[in-house]
Amino acid sequence: MTMERLSRRGMIRMMGGVAAAAAAPRLFAMGAPDLTLTKGPYAGTRPSLANYQMPDWFGKAKFGIWAHWGPQSAIEQGDWYARNMYIQDSRQYKYHVATYGHPSKVGYKDLVPNFKAATWDPDHLMDLYVKAGAKYFFSMGVHHDNFDMWNSKYQPRWNAVATGPKKDIVSIWGAAARKRGLKFGVSEHLSNSFDWLYVAHTSDKTGELAGVSYDGVNPAFADLYHRYDDVSAADIAKFASMGRTAPDRWKQQYFNRVKDLVDQAQPDLLYTDGGIPFEEYGLGTVAELYNVSELRNGKNQAIYFSKTDKDCAVGTCTLDRERGVLDAIHPAPWQTDTCIGNWHYQKGATYKKPKKVIDLLVDIVSKNGNLLLNIPLPNSGTPDDQELAVLAGITEWMQLNGEGIFETTPWKVYGDGPSTKAAVGGGGFNEGKKPDLGVDDVRYVQKGGAVYAFAMGKPAVEFVLPSLGTASAAQPGKVKMVEALGSGQKLGFEQKADGLHVKAPGRVPSEAAAELGTGMKVVFA
Repeated sequence: MTMERLSRRGMIRMMGGVAAAAAAPRLFAMGAPDLTLTKGPYAGTRPSLANYQMPDWFGKAKFGIWAHWGPQSAIEQGDWYARNMYIQDSRQYKYHVATYGHPSKVGYKDLVPNFKAATWDPDHLMDLYVKAGAKYFFSMGVHHDNFDMWNSKYQPRWNAVATGPKKDIVSIWGAAARKRGLKFGVSEHLSNSFDWLYVAHTSDKTGELAGVSYDGVNPAFADLYHRYDDVSAADIAKFASMGRTAPDRWKQQYFNRVKDLVDQAQPDLLYTDGGIPFEEYGLGTVAELYNVSELRNGKNQAIYFSKTDKDCAVGTCTLDRERGVLDAIHPAPWQTDTCIGNWHYQKGATYKKPKKVIDLLVDIVSKNGNLLLNIPLPNSGTPDDQELAVLAGITEWMQLNGEGIFETTPWKVYGDGPSTKAAVGGGGFNEGKKPDLGVDDVRYVQKGGAVYAFAMGKPAVEFVLPSLGTASAAQPGKVKMVEALGSGQKLGFEQKADGLHVKAPGRVPSEAAAELGTGMKVVFA
């Protein structure tokens, strides 16, 4: 029976009788959109959201950690497994066939229950993240795979309480974060799911199983893989891996689910994977976030991230750059989100070294930004030894230099050195184009009347800070004192025309941390 000929009653029967019948109206919302919001100052319109003002806490926070974790992590084969396993000749398709069988017989639905979180200890992990300097923490809410990580009202079969770990992952993460004073965020990647998972409805193009449909065509699992019987061939032809071509019924489902996530988790931050999606449906989720925060806190303290500049041009939201760094100081606080490896856990992955993470952090902070760093968890929920080593390196440096990171604001210039000559553009996915920072690369911020300078390495004899020289266009003023962060050691200096020359510390609390970058507090007369 084709999906075009399958009646609603027949679909309900194939989905499992009475339980599926009860769920069907929610899963396949039809008719006029219901965009009812929590009462508050914001409506789901651009003019209303243009009145939004970013809360002060975000610009002071500087560093967050993200657990980009869900059923795709259980396979431990990297990003986008739920899609790529249905793309013939992809690495993950080949792995899937060799390990589990052909996706016409064993599909993603069969792997979801393998997500167990068997040794997950959120309190222990949150203690590690706090020690590393995180001021906010993000849980995955829902990825493109259409699986909700909370006790989802509108995705009753495919959520973390109903199957897999059988725990409300989002609420447990949230409680652990808030108990330690961290702001709590959730990420949603749902708007892309309708395009993204269509490949589960296709088939091999070559080989002995060419033309044999993958398991996504089974209407019994349309609540996971979607249904496309009312989608035109012309619209299907527009589908892309990160597209947003979808019928109104799916846009309503998107709104319902994200509103449910916001209402249950009451997050301080909400990340969407792209710009604000589906116009009034997406704008409604932004307004819901802000109204819920207003109700919870007495005033709006929430942050919504968009990767689209025009969304955030006037009020509305906060700019995010995935794996990207700006070339200059941005007038408003913004965020880079990146990962030490792949977004989803992959066995044998190569991770960023602590040096690279600190380079990114200091550069981003000098330009008025925050760094959200994903540390991908394996199926078990316990980071591997290499990940823990990266985290330990970040922690050691941050405990010595955090004074010059948190609650700072940009200075007159963001930095000096060879790296400032290498513009990479202000878009996303440019971090790999940035040169590694060395001892001649300097970044500046300010706080409490002092300038904090970071020389991104450990010199043999002295640092030179060009923008703090007497002939600098920044006109810094006369330097009174230079102090090494972490030790409080007063450093010898001479302020010359070409820069502030600072003698290297005679002793350092940690040689390993000093190799990552040396922080100094500069006080003026």
